[in-house]
Amino acid sequence: MLTNPRADRVRSVRALSKRSVRERTGRFAVEGPQGVREAVRYAAPRVRDVYLTSEAIERHADDIVGPARAAQLWVHEVTPDVLAAMAEADAPQGVLAVVDTAGDSLDDVLAARPRLLVLLTHVRDPGNAGTVIRGADAAGADAVLVSEASVDVLGSKVVRSTAGSLFHLPVVTGLDVASTLSTLRAHGIRTLAADGAGATLLPDADLDGPHCWVMGNEAWGLGEPVRAACDDVVRVPIHGRAESLNLAMAATLCLYASAGRRPSGDPDG
Repeated sequence: MLTNPRADRVRSVRALSKRSVRERTGRFAVEGPQGVREAVRYAAPRVRDVYLTSEAIERHADDIVGPARAAQLWVHEVTPDVLAAMAEADAPQGVLAVVDTAGDSLDDVLAARPRLLVLLTHVRDPGNAGTVIRGADAAGADAVLVSEASVDVLGSKVVRSTAGSLFHLPVVTGLDVASTLSTLRAHGIRTLAADGAGATLLPDADLDGPHCWVMGNEAWGLGEPVRAACDDVVRVPIHGRAESLNLAMAATLCLYASAGRRPSGDPDG
């Protein structure tokens, strides 16, 4: 059992709260049972270590500890003080894992001939980014693309808000927006800017072929150059008095509209 909150191993895990350390080591921390469970289930080869308190070991014997040991992962029992020293959350839930970065690339995504993508441009709020990843997973999207100026999706707040969806689909980061739009077009993927200034209403948008939703910053949305570079600019109709929709809400509505247009006979439909 690990009992010393000041041990080098504990400090090295806590250091993953810094983006520079995550980038240098190629690792990040996953806090909480839901995220760790999905990491063990869907990304076991990338899981370096799993840390649990004695209470969490008993509680999660079947859904985390058993599968982790079956996958021959390192499972460590720690005291609550040690886990608290490792985690960023104010009230950690007794479970934490260290996971290698996936290294997904746009070329890999395109090689799989995706039907539905979402591109986040200059998205800065961790909760929004994580919720969009979770919504994209739920809607059956093939990948999430993230611009170089957006929040780090491997930060703890983003990872927690994905609720494990981070391990269900590729998430490609560090992309240049203009070149990404051009690359998508070259691969026959239509780009749809989601913006309140759009002339096309969401129910009228052409969602039948492969396409990518392009989402903008929480405060200023999409700039004119990005809107002009997309094939269409689409807005979600607002029937009440709300001025606008939260980014994650709008993205989820757009993604589910696309999910509803899957061709008949699609096995994922």
